[in-house]
Amino acid sequence: MSVDNKGLVQHLQRDIDTGRASVLDGYLTPGYVDHNPPPFASHAPGLSGVKETYDIALGIFSDFKHVVDDQVADGDRIASRITGTGRHTGLFLGIPATNKVVTMSGIAIHRVADGRLVEHWGQVDAMSLLVSPTLKKRRNLDQWSTRPRAFTEWLAASSE
Repeated sequence: MSVDNKGLVQHLQRDIDTGRASVLDGYLTPGYVDHNPPPFASHAPGLSGVKETYDIALGIFSDFKHVVDDQVADGDRIASRITGTGRHTGLFLGIPATNKVVTMSGIAIHRVADGRLVEHWGQVDAMSLLVSPTLKKRRNLDQWSTRPRAFTEWLAASSE
């Protein structure tokens, strides 16, 4: 694959929208490290764990699309601002499927070596997703605006 580092991340985002975990083989090294995996992530390390997590995500969201909104590269690292949309079709953090389209945005930093991704750090604005009108109704999240500790309590209960 002969693309620059920013193009590598852009192509990854495009290709993961195919819904096939096998596309990850062309982008990630076997020892790939995800420093900030999603809360439903596999506990398996490396590429196999990422593929397992990807398959879990397919059971939660379908019809997804990722857009790279902005990118900056410095040496072997690429920072990307990404927006993802998808249909909520499975249980997500205790919230039953709504079959509605949801949107999430975040920042991803990847490290590249020999034309492949070897590390990832990321932060996703999951709070915006959780308090969106689509999911808020399913999780009774109105309480958070009147009881600030309610979120902390819910988060603690969800992680047990």
